[in-house]
Amino acid sequence: MQRDKWLFEISPKNNLFDLNLKEVWQYRDLLMLFVKRDVVTLYKQTILGPLWYLIQPLFTSIIFTLVFNTIAGISTGQIPPFLFNLAGVTVWNYFKECLTATSDTFKTNEAIFGKVYFPRVIMPMSIVISNLLKFGIQLFIFICFYLYYYFNGYEITPNTYILFFPLLIIAMGMIGLGLGMIISSMVTKYRDLTFLVAFGVQLLMYLSAVMYPLDLMREKLGNVLGGKDLSWIVDLNPIAHLIEFSRFILLNDGDYSTFGIVYTTLFTIAVFFLGLLIFNKTEKTFIDTI
Repeated sequence: MQRDKWLFEISPKNNLFDLNLKEVWQYRDLLMLFVKRDVVTLYKQTILGPLWYLIQPLFTSIIFTLVFNTIAGISTGQIPPFLFNLAGVTVWNYFKECLTATSDTFKTNEAIFGKVYFPRVIMPMSIVISNLLKFGIQLFIFICFYLYYYFNGYEITPNTYILFFPLLIIAMGMIGLGLGMIISSMVTKYRDLTFLVAFGVQLLMYLSAVMYPLDLMREKLGNVLGGKDLSWIVDLNPIAHLIEFSRFILLNDGDYSTFGIVYTTLFTIAVFFLGLLIFNKTEKTFIDTI
């Protein structure tokens, strides 16, 4: 007897290491629909709409310039302080939005998850992709200010490593997605993590060299708490390396290390696949604990 050939087959996932990426590809049309939904509905009932994409990084960069560069006197060398801060804020915002939006996936979408089947990982993936639009708008604003300062005589030039900038953004998205999937899986049992994420992201920003040079952080942390060297905190923060490398690419300012690139690459791959494994395992039973 000839076995029937089914178009789709739904079966329990018994293998922990079954990432099921083939099924995600089969549902790519649904992924694009979720991306479109996120873009259209985010600011649908607001007055300013997508202008909020511009207001947030601009006001944040202005405040950072006033507090850290004008009042605190932190030097950014030949780079205008506002442009220095805007570069860091633009890249940081993409990571922050990916992390915070994906860290509550199961709780936010429990209604639709309980009614219809599709690969659950599509939901956080759609958030990461839709945030690229917001990032693109903010990057455009950065380029406008970059050209303004350039034509006003400031010695700023992009680095020859500019071709690696898309890979840097992909790494930011993968880290945000991986960490977000891990936290989302834990939120199904421990709701307090939702509040901890909002608080932790703010602390992480200050440890990620968003508003000051990475070398300055190493210097200040090299002799604190009774002479103890805490500069290793910076070196173990992959986000700090990514932001510093992004400023090196965009402004030809700062430096990067081979250790930072290799460490960040390995961390990105590890946290993404770890998050995917934990997320796939949690999706089987989350409906009983959410």
